[in-house]
Amino acid sequence: MTIERSEPAKTAAERAMLDGWLDFHRATLAAKCEGLDDDQLKTASVPPSSLTLLGLVRHMADVERGWYRRVLAGEDVPPIHYTEDDLDGDFRTGPSDTWQEAYATWQREIEVARRHAAGFALDDLARGEHHRHKEPFNLRWIHTHMIEEYARHNGHADLLREAIDGKTGD
Repeated sequence: MTIERSEPAKTAAERAMLDGWLDFHRATLAAKCEGLDDDQLKTASVPPSSLTLLGLVRHMADVERGWYRRVLAGEDVPPIHYTEDDLDGDFRTGPSDTWQEAYATWQREIEVARRHAAGFALDDLARGEHHRHKEPFNLRWIHTHMIEEYARHNGHADLLREAIDGKTGD
């Protein structure tokens, strides 16, 4: 599988720009994982951190679900990989966790997120609320936050990937 990434047009309208940068960063995380096997994806390669590429993908599946399904759409859906007793469970991987499962779950959450976002204007307020922040959010804020979330974690992914096999790049 070859991951295709493209930046949004330099003169795109605001919505297209936000959607485009979010998709660019989603694809960047996938590209950082491309070509690695499950053991490599589970490698915590920047000691003392236990962070892994597979853990980042699992985390982002939960983040997509949280912001677009629970907050934006107001759906009552549970987290995928973490619990109230283990809030960092999405980052931790076990022997049975695979790229195939994590990637498929993440991509399903992205598709649901896109469908929900398509039903909102940027200024529309979310129907649900965040478990920690009770103030209202609009789609513009959620999209901007998600771009920031991916960009930050893609920086982590850069370091992890380079330590695993030396691969660097955007």
